[in-house]
Order: sequence, then C-alpha cells, then structure tokens
Amino acid sequence: MSDTAPTTTGILPDIGLKDMICGVASLRSDLGTILRAAPSMIPKPPTAKMSIGKRFVQTVEKYPNRDFLRFEGTSITYREANAQANRIADLLIREGVSRGDVVAVLARNHPDVVISMLAIVKIGAIAGMLNFHQRGAVLEHSLGLIDAKVVIYQDDLLEALDSVPDAARPAIEIEFAELHRRSATCSPANPRATDSIPIGDTAFYIFTSGTTGYPKASKMSHYRWLAAMGGIGGFGIRLRSDDVMYTALPFYHNNALTITVSSVVVSGACLAIGRHFSASKFFDEIIENDASAFCYIGELCRYLLAQPPKPSDRAHPVRIAVGNGLRPDIWDEFAERFGIERIVELYAASEANIGFINVFGLRKTAGFSPLKYAIVEYDEETGEPLRGPDGRVIPVGRHGTGLLIAEINKRLPFDGYTDPEASKKKIIADARKKGDRWFNSGDVVRDQGFSHIGFVDRIGDTFRWKGENVATTEVEAVLDADRSVSEAVVFGVPVPGVDGKAGMAAISLVDGASFDPVGFAAHVRDGLPAYAVPLFVRIVDQIEHTSTFKNMRAGLRRASFTDTGDDPVYVLSGERYVEFYPEFVDELSGAPRRDLKA
Repeated sequence: MSDTAPTTTGILPDIGLKDMICGVASLRSDLGTILRAAPSMIPKPPTAKMSIGKRFVQTVEKYPNRDFLRFEGTSITYREANAQANRIADLLIREGVSRGDVVAVLARNHPDVVISMLAIVKIGAIAGMLNFHQRGAVLEHSLGLIDAKVVIYQDDLLEALDSVPDAARPAIEIEFAELHRRSATCSPANPRATDSIPIGDTAFYIFTSGTTGYPKASKMSHYRWLAAMGGIGGFGIRLRSDDVMYTALPFYHNNALTITVSSVVVSGACLAIGRHFSASKFFDEIIENDASAFCYIGELCRYLLAQPPKPSDRAHPVRIAVGNGLRPDIWDEFAERFGIERIVELYAASEANIGFINVFGLRKTAGFSPLKYAIVEYDEETGEPLRGPDGRVIPVGRHGTGLLIAEINKRLPFDGYTDPEASKKKIIADARKKGDRWFNSGDVVRDQGFSHIGFVDRIGDTFRWKGENVATTEVEAVLDADRSVSEAVVFGVPVPGVDGKAGMAAISLVDGASFDPVGFAAHVRDGLPAYAVPLFVRIVDQIEHTSTFKNMRAGLRRASFTDTGDDPVYVLSGERYVEFYPEFVDELSGAPRRDLKA
C-alpha cells in the first residue's frame, strides 16, 4: 500500500502523479509474477481453442503436487483435484451432458463445488451457480432461466429443491455423495473435449438481481474468466506459488468463483475454503490455513472491525486483501488494525464488460483500468445517460461523478443475460458516435484521475445489502401480498457506519386495516431471503404517483427514516417490528442491541 498522501483530501481522494510514481515502483518486487501472467492477458479471438479447463490442466502439469484446495484440516493437490474433476466429467458425459448443456450447482462452500465446476466446464458444459438461499418461486425462476439438464446438490439442500414444483426441476438430480460414489470408477484422464472448447463459449451462469423483481442469469464466458485471471489475478493480485488465498464467500458470488479461483490457478497457489463467514473466527481460520491473502466484500470488513480486539488481529501471515466494497471511511482503520500490507480493491460485475483493479496499491480507490470507458451525466429516476443537443452522452469532466459506461467491441464483448430483452436494456447505442454500443453499468462512480475510479452508489431498482443485490420489485410483490397492505414501495436507505443500503418500505394500508407488527414480520420473513427483509417500515396514508402512474420512489428515498413527518415508522427487532428508536441505527453498525421489552 502506498504511503504517499493523496493529491487532495476527501473521502474519495484524487490520484496524483506522485501516487502513480510510487505505485509503479511498488511493482518491482512482483515483476516476475507479472511477466509469467502476461501471456494470459493477450486478447484472443472467440474461436481460439482455450478454456478454463485447459488452463487449469496447464497449472496441474506445472505444480502437480502443490496443494490446490484446503478445507477444515484437509488438503487436495492439483493432481488429485484434476483427477476428481475428470472422473465427474466422465460421469456427466455418460449422463448425456455435452457442450452447451447446463449443469446447475446447489451447494454451500466445500471443495466439491470447485471441483464440480471444473468438471462441468472441462466438457464444454455451463455451470449454473445457484444461490443456496433461494427457495420456492425465486429458485423456480432461476432454474427456469438456465434450463438445466442436471443439478448437483448437497444433501441438506434437498429441501430447497423440494420447494420447487417437480415439473420445474432438472430431469437429473445427483447428490454429492452419489456423485462421488458413481464417479469413482470413471476415467481420471482429461476429457478430449477440453482441448477443443472455444474461448468465447459460455462457462457460467451467475445470478444477479434486476428490475423484473426476479434474478437475472448473466453469462460469463471462458474469455472473461481467463481475462480476469490474467488482468486481475496475475497483474493486480499477483499471488506467488507458495501463497494461500482464503475465502469464506459463497461460490455463487463472482468474488469467490472468479477472483479467488482464477488468481490461485494463474499462480499455482492454494485456495483455502471457509464453510461460511464468521467474524469472530475469521482470523483464527486464516491462521489455521496459513493464509497470506483473503477475499472480502465491504460489509465483511466492517463486521471484522466491529469485533473486540484480539491477538489474532495481527498474528497472521496476511499481506494481501482483495475484494470490492471497502468503504473509504474505514479503509485506513482496516489496514492499520489488521496489518494489511496491500489492499487490492476492484470493481467488476458478473454481467459487466469492464473491470478496475487497484494494481498500484493506492489508498481509497476501486482501481485502474486500461479499457475504454466513460463517466457521464445521468437521469436519477431512470438511470439512463443524459444526452446533449447533439444526441450524444455528456461526460462529467475531470474528477466528476456520474454514470459509468463501457464501450462494447470485439475485445470488450458484453455476454449479456439469458433474457435477450434484459441484455438489450443494458446497451446504450450511439453514445459518442453513430453506430457505437456501450454497456450501462448502472453504477455511479467518481473519476479520481490516471484512469482510476471510486465507487459511489448503485442506481435503478436495486440496492445492495449484506453483499447481495436486492430487487425492490421482488420485495414489493411480497409486501403487496399481505392482506393489510394496499400498496408498497421499497427502496434502499444509507445508514451511517454501514456499507450498502438498508431496505425500507413505505406502505399504505387497506381501509379499516391496522398494522400488525408480528404478523407482518412473519409474512415478509416467510417470503423473502433474510438480506431482502425491510429493516424500516413507514406507514403512509397513500402512495403518491406521477402522471404516468409511477410511484414517487425518489421522494420517499430522500426522506429516508429521518424526514417522515407524522407517519409512524417501525424497525425490525428480532421476530417483530417495533416503533422506531434512535439506537436502532447504531445497532446496525455493530453497537450492542438495547434490551426491548415485549
């Protein structure tokens, strides 16, 4: 991490020439690692015969006996993992899986998830990485989007599959224990298909929330995964072959699936897998795995800071932390308390064709990108870029804040979603000149200078909480189903000291109905994942609408939970909603919960 002061002060500081000189100089110690990764950063045509599986085999051949995966005291070498993946691949072929077919994976963190993913992509099939929190209609929708031929699942997640109608489930369902038993006699040799997979083929489906109220399945090609391996893993993170990267993030999240796995594979390092994130045990598990790096999301960092100081805070070998969402207001405190030598913040999204990485180890930045992008003025209501008199987008200017867009071309393709209409909505045509095409990120960023950006906010119908994107329309649909609710509007509100935005709902009640704090809490908890349950509820007489019958979400969002007039406001406390109390805001940032009497 650069010890030079930023050019200007502020929560998202400008990047100056002195910062860049120091940052470039810091690369000298990792020059060998960068040079070894350089070939993977060379653009390749979509027909080139290169794939994740083929690249993994190259690492296996170079480091066959090095540990590839660690989990709860056990280790698996690259050679062993490759043989296991090959056996599973052979079994899938025998089940009729071929290039372009989808194999869904429904599992919590375990080496089986990584090995099965490798098996799937080795035969040119597509791994549909399901969110194991999903149930019922949401999971049914996800399965429908990807049209999986097979689903591989952990035994304790059968109940998730059972929440979906039989007709909507894949034809073939294989529990992991059965998968291992049946594949034990299959071939450990690399599948012949691995060498012939075009780099432009889809490798994964990653789910992201959208304006439809249900998840969208974004496509990730072998090209984009391998580009991340070289650009983010090899050039930005720069692990060494004797490094251990720890992650407790779920593998349906791209930080785990792409960032950690690819950065490990490119360097021949080891990936230590945590079953789940525990703030109190995080650094203890780091020490147990002898991890020199870990992957984070912003909220995870804040949880760690909220923990009482422990000897393990600095009694660990970590020198690199990599992830996204580390807020500038806690950046220095986090680095200092836990003794993190280099924070590799990044900006990327499963559906995006643009990425930024803090290559130079600077403070309070989402990183650098050599790719073609622009930061432009936008409409706060629609999230669409504004256009000038010439019909073109309007750049915000040096050090300005605006909507991030990225050019779509052969080098920077937009893989899109399974839904063509959803893909179309993300494309901006004729942005800077007639005939060009740009990707609308939906994110507000600040130009920090020298091709660096700082993340500011997410616009549109989603907000981010607990590391998950929450679709407001999905939440509204559940709230509207309550018999007492006439209409509901959902939005995210910032909370001091907390990353992301907390869910807040404004609801109008049907005539003669009253708000039931216990019953309403039970209703929303039954219908939504925990991260999507509104923490604030405002009771309004009626929801105001525009002349085109759109609800006045922006005004409610601006009012938040502080400017509500005489409207009653409730907050979620345990299994019920209670009247708003000021201490609740502090509790969200980690303060002890006050004792509430029933």
